[in-house]
Amino acid sequence: MSSESGGQDSFPKSFGFPALETPRLRLRRLSASDAPAVFRYMSQEIVMRYYDLPVFRNLYEAERIIGHWNRRFEDGEGIRWALELKESGGMIGTCGFHNWQREHCRAELGYELSPDHWARGYMAEALQAVIRFGFGAMRLNRIEAYTEPENVASIKLLLKSGLVKEGLLREIFFEKNRFFDAVVFSLLRSEYEEGGDFPAQN
Repeated sequence: MSSESGGQDSFPKSFGFPALETPRLRLRRLSASDAPAVFRYMSQEIVMRYYDLPVFRNLYEAERIIGHWNRRFEDGEGIRWALELKESGGMIGTCGFHNWQREHCRAELGYELSPDHWARGYMAEALQAVIRFGFGAMRLNRIEAYTEPENVASIKLLLKSGLVKEGLLREIFFEKNRFFDAVVFSLLRSEYEEGGDFPAQN
C-alpha cells in the first residue's frame, strides 16, 4: 500500500477484490448469480422504504445494480461486498463504501439486508470487518453514513458500530419525488484507534 494520502496509486488497481471473513459471514465480490437473491429482497417495500431506489420490479434491475457496484470497484470509486452465510452459502445482503473521496480520505457506508435475517446481528458483524478494512487498506480518515430520522434500525446499527451522530441535514436529498432530511453519522480514524476494537456482539 502506498504511503501517500488515501493510497491512491495502490488500491484497488494493484490487488484483486479483497475477500473478508467474520465468524458467521464471508464478504466477497458480487456476481451475476447473486441477482435472484438481490431481487428477492429488493423487490420488497419493507427493504426499499429508506433506499434511494424504487422497489425492484424485475430481475434485470438486480443484475444492473450488481454491475454498477462492481464497476465502482473497477473504477476505484468504492467497494461493495456480498454477505454470504458460512453455514449455508446463502447470500443475504450487501454492504460497503461509496462516494470515496480519496483526496479527503473519506467514504460513505451503504448496506442492505434481506428481512429474513434482520435482528440477528449480521450487519453489525459485517460492518466491523468493513470499517476495519476502511481504516486499514483504504487508509480512510473519516467514515460517514446518512440515514433518515425515521429509520430507527439503521440509527441503532450505526451507533452500535461506533459511529457518532453529528446532526440533522434538512431536506438534503431529493429522491422518489420528495425532499427529505438525513441524520449524518461519522467515525474518525483517531476515534477508532483510541477506542480499540468494537464491543462484543450480544
